[in-house]
Amino acid sequence: MKRAIFPGSFDPITLGHYDIIERGLTLFDEVFLAIGVNADKKYMFSLEERKNFLEETFKDEPKIKVVTYKGLTVDFAKKNDCQFILRGLRNPGDFEFEKAIAHTNRKLAEIETVFLLTSSGKSYISSSIVRDVIRNNGDYTGLVPKAVRVK
Repeated sequence: MKRAIFPGSFDPITLGHYDIIERGLTLFDEVFLAIGVNADKKYMFSLEERKNFLEETFKDEPKIKVVTYKGLTVDFAKKNDCQFILRGLRNPGDFEFEKAIAHTNRKLAEIETVFLLTSSGKSYISSSIVRDVIRNNGDYTGLVPKAVRVK
């Protein structure tokens, strides 16, 4: 069974994340949507809210497991028999950042990272942009799955 982990803070999940996850489902038998817990980071949405957003968005997809984890992504992957890390790339900056992490993860755990390019119509969307739109009372509904449209 081919398992992948798609790690992130998902603060909140965006249609860019959704695009990568949906396309990743065609490649893997199971995908763990793994919300990393970082006590030093300030989140807009609580861990429970972020988990609920993901669970609601993918409630009808049996190949998805929504989980939280602390520590290194590669350690979570090993514990859950995930052979791949799934990551999305929006732009060249993402590539440079993700490439360094992928090389490190491969060195630490001999795990492969699979990169998918975000669809062109969604490549401008990021969680930080969505948070800024929300903070400023803008219409963010076209940037996130329906489950996030609660505020």
